[in-house]
Amino acid sequence: MREFSRRNIFGLGVGAAAALSVAGCSPSGSSASEKVGSTSGKTAQGKPIGDGSTAYLGKQPHQPSAPEKLEPGQKPPQFVVFSWDGAGEVGNGLFPRFRKLAKDHNASMTFFLSGLYLLPESKKRMYRPPNNPVGASDIGYLTDAHIKETLKNVRAAWLEGHEIGTHFNGHFCGTSSGSVAHWTPAQWDDEIKQAMDFVTKWRTNTGFTDLEPLPFDYSKELVGGRTPCLLGQDNLLPTARKLGWRYDASSPGGLQVWPTKKQGLWDFPLQGIPFPGHSFPVLSMDYNIMANQSKNSTKAPPANYPGWRKQATDAYIAGFKRAYETNRAPFFIGNHFEQWNGGIYMDAVEEAFKHMADKKYKDVRLVSFRQLCDWLDAQDPKVLADLRRLGVGQQFTGRG
Repeated sequence: MREFSRRNIFGLGVGAAAALSVAGCSPSGSSASEKVGSTSGKTAQGKPIGDGSTAYLGKQPHQPSAPEKLEPGQKPPQFVVFSWDGAGEVGNGLFPRFRKLAKDHNASMTFFLSGLYLLPESKKRMYRPPNNPVGASDIGYLTDAHIKETLKNVRAAWLEGHEIGTHFNGHFCGTSSGSVAHWTPAQWDDEIKQAMDFVTKWRTNTGFTDLEPLPFDYSKELVGGRTPCLLGQDNLLPTARKLGWRYDASSPGGLQVWPTKKQGLWDFPLQGIPFPGHSFPVLSMDYNIMANQSKNSTKAPPANYPGWRKQATDAYIAGFKRAYETNRAPFFIGNHFEQWNGGIYMDAVEEAFKHMADKKYKDVRLVSFRQLCDWLDAQDPKVLADLRRLGVGQQFTGRG
């Protein structure tokens, strides 16, 4: 998987801290290890949609039961969302590794699939990115073998209960006119339609006949995404709202407080979390931690790896514990299937995940963004308004 351009510094809104913006690549129950109301998985191919690249299999398996409604003053669950930008499997085994981790703990995640990861490079001229040459992309096209592995993993992920969102297509960052930062709502609409086409017409575009279809209607499955480098949200939102999306996860520099809606969509930002050894926080994403540790180098001297791995793990855990022990704000973590600096960030995410899933923490729910939307939408607006009054690290004083 080709490296991406990484630039732009955003203030985090916590003290005087700043962190590099991200560059993408890439349940309801009483505890993190319990998911109630699950249904069994389906293995049939279902009713084909379009050219058979996708198919309708009915209700998604392994979903939580209907969200309960909090009473005024009742302590909320601690939600944690692990999300993945790009969601391509390029032979490093990271996609199945984290699917297994989630399965072991009955957890759900969100995978933001890049549409180009299902388009062969030989067909790249089908992609017409706004303000960029035909076929251009700041991420690499996958080999046929890796497209197949990505399709297999995306299919399996949905059947296991995970959400499939979008990371759009060409990942254009920076400040040039081609950057997503300058795209209009109409251009975002075009980009999204192309991403959906690449996902729903992969069989036609690849010619593959030996793979099962993706087991969902993407026009209904797709309800949110994350923009490249966390840029362009203001112009994306009008289009996302028109398309009926429920949330966007593109805001940088968010705080660990209860979310609000922006232009009618739930706004789920990456959050500033404690950064051990520093007086400033770091955004809750693997790339941002790496950028602060090795100054954008993905292959720093290995002698640094053990200390950096522990620092990354401790940062995620510190962010989780701060929310869990105080205002119970949902905690958002972003990741990439990358082996930066010897894979230490993948190890850190896994270790932090296991820590959060420990049964010593009560009423922790490892969910997808869409599942979090379901819970939030089921709540009394007045109850949510009370939760939003709690600042970062401010103690919840209601009843447990």
